[in-house]
Amino acid sequence: MDNFVFHNPTKIIFGRGTEAKVGAEAAAISKKVLLHYGSGSIKKSGLFDRVMASLKAAGVTVVELGGVAPNPRLSLVREGIKICREQKIGLILAVGGGSAIDSAKGIAVGAPYQGDVWDFYTGVAEPKEALPVATVLTIPAAGSEASNGSVVTKEEGQFKRPCNSALTYPRFSILNPELAFTLPKNQVANGIADIMAHLLERYFVNAKPVELTDRLIEATLRTVIDVAHRVLLKHDDYDAWAELMWSGTVAHNNLLDTGRSGDWASHDIEHELSGIYDVAHGAGLATVFPAWMKFVLKHDMARFVQFAVRVWGVDQSFFNPERTALEGIARLEAFWSSIGLAVRLPGIGIGSDRIDEMAAKCTKNGSSTVGNFLKLGKAEVAAILKLAL
Repeated sequence: MDNFVFHNPTKIIFGRGTEAKVGAEAAAISKKVLLHYGSGSIKKSGLFDRVMASLKAAGVTVVELGGVAPNPRLSLVREGIKICREQKIGLILAVGGGSAIDSAKGIAVGAPYQGDVWDFYTGVAEPKEALPVATVLTIPAAGSEASNGSVVTKEEGQFKRPCNSALTYPRFSILNPELAFTLPKNQVANGIADIMAHLLERYFVNAKPVELTDRLIEATLRTVIDVAHRVLLKHDDYDAWAELMWSGTVAHNNLLDTGRSGDWASHDIEHELSGIYDVAHGAGLATVFPAWMKFVLKHDMARFVQFAVRVWGVDQSFFNPERTALEGIARLEAFWSSIGLAVRLPGIGIGSDRIDEMAAKCTKNGSSTVGNFLKLGKAEVAAILKLAL
């Protein structure tokens, strides 16, 4: 087990009706809030009115900024920064899923910064201060409600890049599983893939032994697998949604990173898919991850065998470990297919024509590598994308 420091300051408020607490929680931080959200579904569902009523009752002044798109745009982050400076905002409240929360985090680090916020997403600078962020989660998927990460897309050049900073952990996050009842099935499936990918990135590591976190990741994966069809078939199954929502948070709040360094190559590769083609992040991950697994399989066959046996219940072939490992990957693909996800690039409308471009962008034209489990250069990334066809 590697040395580690674990610190997660996000206060989680979980359960039915908990959005009613948002006013009191927000008012304890600031009396002036930027309410940041997406396309307006929160207004159709009535959540917007409930949040506004709670904020008003607590004496909080609200400035609105809607319009967050999936794969949140840098242009809207810049607009939010301008509003925060002009209106002297003291808290950014994201109501929605990972896109709204990631956009809010970008605004939070950009508002006090004298340069361009994109500096933080390209590694030119690191945030030194940030406005506080809080969330009301509506989509279990990205885990941004309790993470230190944000991913934003720059329209010019079609670059999607991450910024990680301890300053962007939300002060509090409200998680009511009932808020997910109205989600379309494709968003649910994409969210499930996203949660599982966060777990898989942390599972395939070189640190040994890391038995406790191996078991925690396996248990969370098995929980997600168990409830996936339940939430898809019965949209108001509170208990199943509760398991899924909490799994999504635990998958990405860095608890399961402890003692190990995750891989993250599949995420880096997928960012090129959604940056160029604007596909949903979870949908892209469902095509990239199995291809990555097949490419790196022989780097640590035993770990893939463990994954197959413990997570998918594959009967271990003692004399042919590769067969066991490949069966585990096949079962992952079959599961994702069973919930309506494509596991090949053509299934999400992507062909081979821009593979070299994506591999070049992913590795800074071959000058850097991605991944920790196995370092991957430009040629390796291109090979994985071809495997995903």
